[in-house]
Amino acid sequence: MELSIATLLSNFTDDKLVAPKVLEKKLGCNDELSLKKLEIVLDALEKIGILVKERGKYKRIEEEDVVEAKLRCSSKGFCFAIQDAEQSEDIYIRESHLSNAWNGDRVLVRITKEGSRRRSPEGEVRLILERANPSVLARVKSSETGFSAVPLDDRLLFELNLQANGENLEKAIDHLVHVEVLRYPIAQHPPMGKVARVLGSDAEAADEKEIVCCKHDLRRVFPAEVLKAADGLPKKLGKTSGRMDLRQLFTVTFSSETAAEDNQPAIVENALTLEKTPTGAWQVGIHTTDVAHYIQPDTPLDREAKRRGTAAYLGDTCLPLLPEALTRLCSLVPGQDRLAISILLTLDDIGQVVEFEIQPTTIQVDAGLTYQQLQSMLEAKSTQEAEASHPDLAPATVEMLKQIVNLSVSARVQRLQRGAFELRLPEPVSPFPDEGRLGALTVSVANGDSIASSPLSRALLKELFILANQAVSSHLLALSLPGIYCLQKAPHPDELEDLLKLASHLQLNWQLEQEDEVRPSDFQRFIQICAESDAAEVLNYLLKSALKPFGYGKAPGPHFGLSYANGYTHCISPMQRYADLLVQRVLATMFEKGRDRRSTKAKDSVNLRHSSSHGQINWNVLPPNLAEDLESQLASVIPLLNEREKIAMDAEADFIGLKKAEMVKERTGEVFQGMITGVQSYGFFVEIEDLLVEGLVHVSSLKDDWYEFRSRHACLVGRKNRIAYRLGDRVEVQVKSVDYYRQQIDLVTVGGGSEANNEDMETEE
Repeated sequence: MELSIATLLSNFTDDKLVAPKVLEKKLGCNDELSLKKLEIVLDALEKIGILVKERGKYKRIEEEDVVEAKLRCSSKGFCFAIQDAEQSEDIYIRESHLSNAWNGDRVLVRITKEGSRRRSPEGEVRLILERANPSVLARVKSSETGFSAVPLDDRLLFELNLQANGENLEKAIDHLVHVEVLRYPIAQHPPMGKVARVLGSDAEAADEKEIVCCKHDLRRVFPAEVLKAADGLPKKLGKTSGRMDLRQLFTVTFSSETAAEDNQPAIVENALTLEKTPTGAWQVGIHTTDVAHYIQPDTPLDREAKRRGTAAYLGDTCLPLLPEALTRLCSLVPGQDRLAISILLTLDDIGQVVEFEIQPTTIQVDAGLTYQQLQSMLEAKSTQEAEASHPDLAPATVEMLKQIVNLSVSARVQRLQRGAFELRLPEPVSPFPDEGRLGALTVSVANGDSIASSPLSRALLKELFILANQAVSSHLLALSLPGIYCLQKAPHPDELEDLLKLASHLQLNWQLEQEDEVRPSDFQRFIQICAESDAAEVLNYLLKSALKPFGYGKAPGPHFGLSYANGYTHCISPMQRYADLLVQRVLATMFEKGRDRRSTKAKDSVNLRHSSSHGQINWNVLPPNLAEDLESQLASVIPLLNEREKIAMDAEADFIGLKKAEMVKERTGEVFQGMITGVQSYGFFVEIEDLLVEGLVHVSSLKDDWYEFRSRHACLVGRKNRIAYRLGDRVEVQVKSVDYYRQQIDLVTVGGGSEANNEDMETEE
């Protein structure tokens, strides 16, 4: 059993008493050792006043001036506790008050001194809720007392004593190793670890995927009990009573040709159907594999999926949410009956949803196409040419696929008219069928300058999947069902200040519609303005970095990237995101236990599975106790989901950063054209346009003059030579050095900059 205090305490909500038996089940304590561990932890929490015991049950004690936070430390020893609540003050923690907590740990902090206008509040760590570093990347060193490991992350201000475990530590001296933490520091006793693996003589000699997995503690294998549980699932569907049978509909799936390059099973979790309704409208069926049917709450499969939170993608390698046996069982493959949750959208000719219904179904896929095959069909100059390129598909099927794409185009027009935007980036398409982790749609421009240069079919089909997500969100809201909503806040205008200055220096006429608010339409307009600029890729790249990461919440809110004002959820990737699996469970509860009338005596009922029920319900759809328990369960897991999404996002960015650092290091000494994208007192940042990587020209490398920083004009100005380096200036830079592990690129200027004007030369007060 893996037990953190945070996981344990998440089961205590609303001042309720919780029995140990309930905790044993929820935490998967099914052997003598894990039961003993739980008993010890409960006793300890009771003794230090976190829990109180009443009639054999436990209850959380709420303490004043105690907050939950995450530690953020610097290499110089300064530590702050960052609270989850927005606009909450950071709390300064002295090193003597850390209670052996490390950077990244989740902690309970007692506030010991209130903050003032100039000083942050101070506090002390009351309890370590969850360790962020079960393992570390480190270098081995020797001393008179033995071997120790020095973490590469200079925010981890400690060394670990190494325990002999069969590795030849003498040969590992000065090598990069992955160290598992065996014991965290206790009182005056230092932490202890063991070398799990020698990765190489240094970071550059190690495999990037190994570095990233070790750094972010990403599992590459599943525990034995999880694999056993997956292998033990029934391979046949059994009874499908209570489900709508849609096996008679022609059903098609789409996947990438590169889905199985790393010998992992393809994740095909969505299928599409299309029917003409009696009124002449089109009903598009988005059918998502019913993973929730196979993964029951509080089972080994469920706990492992919860722990992972989301699939992560490191290049062509997927670190999956689910084990292979379950992925094969749930993937939608041609000729196999599958259980699904189907969202049937009725669309008008301009791509608006007229009505929808959500049903548990049984489906069978008739054809599995790649996005490239669909693309070639769309690019055919005639129907005859399209049919000839895919002779295995009937003419009616070709027409159906074209109509699906036409509806997707209409949905895209509706989204853009709503104010949403799409970034144009030379990056791989998101592996998720919707907007994915970025929170906004992207269009690849690697081979051109328009949407047609990306896999058009894939980009457009995302429009339908986003509509399906939004339909489920609106249904949860209309029926007052518990839910998990996908939220993305707008950037603050101050966060776009440099980008606005850069646009001005490039003579791009871009201003915010409202000075005190950033709207999605501001981004849309900027992208349109940049389209004609020769720096469009760089500007889109900078705009992407201005986006706030999306997060999950229990209440609906705005989603900036898609320009939804109040309510959007993820539900169509249950094989890749645990949040989607939980939403499937909510829908399954509604299917099974939802009440379609006010009382058993009432004659009139509503169809809980149809959008016609919206506005017609004035009773509790779910029994109050059931709804309350379900809402409590979802609320308790949301912080973990957000944490796992952030870890996956950081890991994916780290992997891309390492690959870029490796590429640039091989070109050390070469000269490139670049654009200045940021100016600080210590130097300026340059985006190398050919490589889309950023490096720093440190002010100390500017030997020709003494340069002063002008914050008002965002530039560095030479006192004598009147050369200015300002936002938007083009410069020639040479790659001086690259710190591979930290992904830091040092540049020196070879030419460029601009002439300073009189205002630039004025000294700022």
